[in-house]
Parts: sequence; structure tokens; C-alpha cells
Amino acid sequence: MNRSKKLIFTVTNDLSYDQRMIRICSSLAHAGYHVTLTGRKLPGSISLAIMPYHQYRIRCFFNKGFLFYAEFNLRLFFYLLYKKANLVCAIDLDTVLPCYLVSRIKNIPRVYDAHELFCEMKEIVSRPRIYNFWKSIETFSVPRFLNGYTINRFIAGEFNKDYGVSYETIRNVPYKIETGSLPFNPEQNEKFILYQGAVNEGRSFETLIPAFKSIDANLVVCGNGNFMQQALQIVKENNLENKIRFIGWVSPDILKSYTRKAYIGVNIIENKGLSNRLSLSNRFFDYIQSALPQVSIDYPAYREINNEYECALLIEDTSTDTIEKAINRLLNDQQLYYRIRDKAVIAAGIYNWNNEEKKLLNFYQNIFESA
Repeated sequence: MNRSKKLIFTVTNDLSYDQRMIRICSSLAHAGYHVTLTGRKLPGSISLAIMPYHQYRIRCFFNKGFLFYAEFNLRLFFYLLYKKANLVCAIDLDTVLPCYLVSRIKNIPRVYDAHELFCEMKEIVSRPRIYNFWKSIETFSVPRFLNGYTINRFIAGEFNKDYGVSYETIRNVPYKIETGSLPFNPEQNEKFILYQGAVNEGRSFETLIPAFKSIDANLVVCGNGNFMQQALQIVKENNLENKIRFIGWVSPDILKSYTRKAYIGVNIIENKGLSNRLSLSNRFFDYIQSALPQVSIDYPAYREINNEYECALLIEDTSTDTIEKAINRLLNDQQLYYRIRDKAVIAAGIYNWNNEEKKLLNFYQNIFESA
């Protein structure tokens, strides 16, 4: 029945490294839907891996700023307009308008997948003109997307409070890893600290990097973003070139190998912008799934899980001193390290995509059954 249902998902990022969308599109494709994931093609984009769903990348003349968003959305609109579809799904606010317009023209269902509170990200909320622009789009569009989901109940609550929509919660969690394949003797691991994810504003690199002056371990960063040049400069200013290594974006399989070999994971984000405070990052769950003890910021969504399963050492702020003390505590307190690792194994059996995808499939099945 689902094979005739054509779903198109739209993102502005490259498709090769978006693990959330890879999981979502793969699950729907395996359930029988005809799925297309549409994103952007950058000058340095690698060849697309073979997936169980279709992939299409839009090449733009402009690759950043307002001109990029304007060009991408225009190209996306015409792509969607002439592409057969039974449903379109906008991933975050930066592709929402073309999806809305095309869904109205074609009279097909539309879905909003909110990875975050887009307007409350630091890089948006700290720039009044940019904030007002995106907030006007959010105010117009979100009430018109009655079907949607987001990553935790706190963000869903904000959408309900502001716009009266009732969005589902579908967490951004990885597939379950069999515990027998995990390296449960961390003494054999190189003691490096791992940060995986976007190197963006608001991710506390200003305080994380200097902390390694007093930490007897290296930092490996798997990711890239709008703060990369500043991060490299901070490394240079603190003479930490020999202790901090930037890998850049890597494929999901390679990223897993780093996660499983690391000794400690880092999940910190500044308390600037409501989106940061209400975040529930994929790396938090990636560390859990690999039974990797982590230092994580003490925000509501992380605290809620940690209160049930002590899978992280939570810190109250992102100052250099606080980060340094927390990482060194995990490095030196073996009893604490093993306790967190063992609790992460239990949490991994709960917070995994094998469980979460059931909610995703029910969500889309309900849309078509009620149409």
C-alpha cells in the first residue's frame, strides 16, 4: 500500500552526513514508501552513498547568507512543483515556505520536522534583523503545518504554547549497537576526548579548547561549521596544536569508529538562546549507544534522562574551569567512570532507533489513513 505513496523531505545541508535524515528516510523506504531526500550540493560534496531511498542535491551559485537561502528556496520550489509527491516534509524553518506553497498548490499533506527551535539558535536570536526575518516566517508557517514532530517534549511544548500545534516527539537516536561488540575495557583505548557535531557558534569552543591546557588527554573534533576558523585561532592562541585535532565531517560509519574508540565524549552548548537550553543533541545518544561516558550540560532534556539513567556527568555551566574539572574527574575517578558506562549500556537499550522508528511509521501511516 505504501509503495504508491511518494514522500519528499527537504534540507539545506549536504546529505552525506545527516544521520537523522538517513535514519528517517531509510525507515520509511523499508516500510514501502517511495522516499526522496533533497538537499544541497557544495563545492566539496562527496559522492552520495547508495541508500534505499532517492537523493537529489541542488547546486547554488551562492553558498551562504541571505542570497543562498533565497536562491535555494526558489530552486526548491520549482523542483517540488514539477516532482510528483503525495506528501512534502520541511526539515526546519529554512525549507518551510516552498513546502507550504507546493502542498497548497497540489493539495497534498505537509509535515514540519523541527530539529530545533530555529529562531532561538544563538546565531539567529543574537542578530535582531535576521531574527525578525525568520520569526515572521515561523509565525506564518508553523500554524499552517498541523502535522509535525520534534526531538523532545520541551520543544514540542514551546510550539504548542506559541502556535497551538500538537507535535509528536521522535527522538534523534541511533540504531542499537549489540553490547558484545563494544570495547568494554577502556584501559586499552587511547585516552582521547571526543566532540562530534557542528562546530558552530554557541557550542562553547571558546571555553572547551583552553580547558585542555590542564587536561592530560587530546581532543578530537569530528565536524565542521560556521565557527571553525575561530576555533582554529583559539587553538593557536593557546598553543594547543599538538593536543587538539579537527577531523572535519566524516561519514557515519567512520564517526562510529571514533565514538567507540574514545575515552570520554563531550556534549556542551552555551545557555544562549532557548533552542540551546531545550536541545537534545544526537551526540548525547551516540555516546550512550557506544557506552561512552560523557560530560554533558545540565539542561532539562538531558537532566530528565540522566535522572533515570546516570549516563553522563552533568555540569551546570560551560566555563573553562568547570569543563576542565569535569573531564579530569572522569579521567581520574575510575569508579565513577565505570558506573556511568554501565548505566549507559542500560539506557542504550531504551534510547535507540529500533524503538523510536515505530513512532515515525505510525505518524506517517496515520496521516494517510486520515486524509
